[in-house]
Formats: sequence, C-alpha cells, structure tokens
Amino acid sequence: MQQLVTNERLQQRVEALRSGILSLREYHKTLQSRMNAVEYYIKAFVSEPTRWDRIDRERNALLSQTSTPKPPLYGVPIGVKDIMHATGFVTQAGADVPPAEITDTQATVVTRLREAGALVMGKTRTAEFAYFHPPRTRNPVDLEHTPGGSSSGSAAAVAAGLCPVALGTQTGGSITRPAAFCGIVGVKPSYDRIPTDGVLPLAPSVDHVGYFTQDIASAQLVGPVLYPNWQNNVNTDDLETIGVVNGTYLQQASDTAISHFERHVDQLQEHGYEVRRLSVFKDVEAINTRHRKLMAAEAALSHSHLYPRYKKQYASETAELIESGQNVDIATLTSARNGRHQLRTQLNTTFDEHALDIIISPAAPGPAPKGIDSTGDPIMNLPWTHSGLPTVTLPASTTSAGLPIGLQCAAPFGSDEQLLQHTAQLESVLDHNRLV
Repeated sequence: MQQLVTNERLQQRVEALRSGILSLREYHKTLQSRMNAVEYYIKAFVSEPTRWDRIDRERNALLSQTSTPKPPLYGVPIGVKDIMHATGFVTQAGADVPPAEITDTQATVVTRLREAGALVMGKTRTAEFAYFHPPRTRNPVDLEHTPGGSSSGSAAAVAAGLCPVALGTQTGGSITRPAAFCGIVGVKPSYDRIPTDGVLPLAPSVDHVGYFTQDIASAQLVGPVLYPNWQNNVNTDDLETIGVVNGTYLQQASDTAISHFERHVDQLQEHGYEVRRLSVFKDVEAINTRHRKLMAAEAALSHSHLYPRYKKQYASETAELIESGQNVDIATLTSARNGRHQLRTQLNTTFDEHALDIIISPAAPGPAPKGIDSTGDPIMNLPWTHSGLPTVTLPASTTSAGLPIGLQCAAPFGSDEQLLQHTAQLESVLDHNRLV
C-alpha cells in the first residue's frame, strides 16, 4: 500500500505565518515540493501549468498590501472544488460541456476566503456536476482506493497535505463520505448557513457548501470566515449526552463499519459520556427515496438549459439522474421539499426530548471501496443531508488494512458552532485512544 498522507494542519501553519516564524515564500516552496512529489499519483487538482507563477504573483501582491494584524488566513493556500466559480479560473465541473456555458461571478465563499488572506492553490477535481461520475483522483491513504466523491479532489488534497483547507459541496454525501474515506475532518453546515451563490447547483433544496481540514481546531479557524453569521461567543456546555443511532438506519452499514462504530460507542462510554440508543429514523427507506426523487427532479431543472444541447457530453450516471428527474411530477417534488422541513422538525424534537448534545453514526457504509470507478455509497448521509442538520465527520479508527473509518456527528439545526466545540472534545478522546 503506497500511502501519501502527511500532516498539514491549518492552525499550526496560520500561527507560524501570521507571526512571521514561517515566511510565505518558504511555506509555498515547501508545498510546491510536496505537490511535485505526490500530485502525479493522486490527481487532486485540475491541471494548471502556470500554477506556481500565479501563486508567486498573488503572494507578492499579498505581501505588498497586508497590514497589521495580518488577516486570519494569511497566505494559506486553499483548494476550490471545480463547481465553484473563482475569478481567474475556468469552471469545468468535471464535465465535457463547454466552460463558457457555465460561467458566473465568483462564489461568495471564495471571496470570503480571499478577503481573509487565503490564496487559491487551484481547482480541485470533482465528479461530473457533483454527482457520481468520478474523476481520476485517488485516495492518498491507499492509491488503489477511491477518495470518495463528489468532492474527491478536495478531500484528497487535504489528506495529502497539498493544502490545509479545501472547499466541498454535499447534496447526497459528498463531504462526509470523502472525509471518512481519506481520514480527515469534513464540515457540512446547517442548510443555507454558508452561501451557495456562485456554485453550480445540483439540487438547490439540499445543496450544501462545506469544507475539509485535518483537525477540528483548523475547522474552527475557517468557520468564522465562511459563515456570514458565525457566533463567536456561543457558550457551550461540555459534551455529556450522546445519541447513538440504532435500527434499520444503522443496519445499512457493513459489518465492518458497525463493528468499528460499536467499539467507538464503548470507548466513549468508558470515557464517561452518557449514551442513549435511539431509532432516529422511523422509515429510513422512505427518507432515502424522497431524497433521491428530490435530487433527480431538481437536477433536471438545474440542467434544463444545458442537457438538451449537450446530452451526448454527459456521463451516463448524470444523464440517468436528469432523465429520471424529468419524470417526477410537481406534486411529488413539492412533497419531497416539504419532507425536508418535517424531518428537520422531527430530529430537533428528538434532540430536545432526549436531552442530546449530538447524535453519532457511521460516516459511510464501510471503508473506501477498492478502485476509482465508483465514489462509494452515500446511504449513511442522505437523511442528514435531507434534513439540513449540521454534521461533522471525524477520523475515528482504521481497519486492519489501514483504511480510515469515520464518525458522523450531527447536532440540532443551526447549532454549527456548538457542534464544532463538541466534536473537538470527541476528537481528543479518539486521538488518544485510536482504534485499529
């Protein structure tokens, strides 16, 4: 197994860069050497022959204009999923459609990161139009395995240490699953808390913009930049009570995933947390079906201007989604959209009635599948995406083959800040008691 992961934690780099202990030139030169060594193998980024000339120019511009104190992400290179528009870059969306057909103004999330001092390392590879047709990206943990998708390149880039933070999106499981497969942190916010303008839509009612880092402390640094209404002074009690999923939802996972999950639960109980087992989703198959119909119907609407003209350029997976969505009637679509709010209310009530701080579940049905012709199954993520509740993926353990297993942590709608604080506590337990 050829492993290409390395430590590249944002918090450590930011402190060194802002204090001047580490110069921007030295840091960027280190990353350039790193990219030269590993990008050939993992293919996380869209090709850009003049990447480092551009970054040199942008760094010099930053050095000439930066005041004191330095901005929060001073000189930090970021990965931008290639369905997000960024000034100076073409958006290809992993597709063969002419880029001129999908141009737009720069995404707000990219603007906010740039205003915070970040530099765009490049566009990261994505499954076609953020659905299932995979890019050529490989998992840096094991090159024979998928990194997940559709935010394939973003997760791989962060895991490989090519950039300490990268943007992703989730409409099914495209942040949670890649984070789990690559052994990093993935943040899927509450629906609509991070702006989605300037991002190619797949299914706007369930599209989320989120991000990847290597640890929670780094995710907490990025939060105030990406969230327009981030609450810095939220008082969060210590994590005490954890809901643990049970029933048919859990049974969707593989024996390997469930075995690791139960060991994580035991580990948390031994550490003193109160655990309450719940059948959180009463009819998970109905939720999954509703979500798939919503995705298909809205994908058909989102691509109604492109698909008729460029049908032959679409991959079969995306074409099948769009064509199935064309057959969803308005009553079914309306019902599916309403179902999001009903599920959100139900889950928030579950948190209240059982006095839960978070609910944990497997982040994926198992470790990353072998091969790169598929990005894996988002089945464990669909209900959380459908409801719009915030989730954070934590690397929790590894299989005997060395593949990461992730823990999916959810909190009430809108409580993203509290969720990051609570997962920081869980991360400490998991890091010090890492299971294999």
